[in-house]
Amino acid sequence: MKARILVVDDDFNIADLIRLYLEKEMYEVKTVYSGRTALDVFRSWTPDLVILDIMLPEIDGYEVCRQIRKISGIPIIMLTARGETFDKVLGLELGADDYLVKPFEPKELTARVKAVLRRTMGSDTTVEEVVYPQLVINKSDYSITFQGRKADIPPKELELFYFLASHPNQVFTREQLLEKLWGYDFMGDTRTVDVHVKRLREKFSDEAGRWEIKTVWGVGYKFEVR
Repeated sequence: MKARILVVDDDFNIADLIRLYLEKEMYEVKTVYSGRTALDVFRSWTPDLVILDIMLPEIDGYEVCRQIRKISGIPIIMLTARGETFDKVLGLELGADDYLVKPFEPKELTARVKAVLRRTMGSDTTVEEVVYPQLVINKSDYSITFQGRKADIPPKELELFYFLASHPNQVFTREQLLEKLWGYDFMGDTRTVDVHVKRLREKFSDEAGRWEIKTVWGVGYKFEVR
């Protein structure tokens, strides 16, 4: 079955260029040119991934991302001409999984799409799961059960949580986490990791103090188990 990709960009030329490259990779692609239309199509078409521009008419990409995250954890790659750290961090805080600045190479975007879909739609039958008190992280089906309830979070947050939890009490630098989980040069923007850790801490904490994502000052992070 073809993966469905929704491309949202008000620049018709860029949207069509992305569509052509993705269709060559045998993806099913729909292009829309406004934020409001993007939300309508998202609800009716249920794509597997969204490529989302920030500067959009009617509703901007930040708000589209925010609305999608209320109902779905599917991966979102944000696409924009803005390159400032603030814009990157805001997009990640709203739940985006990746961020690509224009101008970009279509082949790089295609590679990132493949990597994300390989993680979220992989056919590997091996169950990858870690279990702690009040917490089950299953990377095979991208699910988290916390305090007996299913929690819906973006794929990249789940991958980071799973990686740390599957290496208890082992410290990783931000650079190591970027390399292992993002898989490409993130131009030294280690705040990406900080944003994801912050979001995980806001959602998941063991009141009994048996485990936590702990900051190791001057080094990085570890999943501490007591």
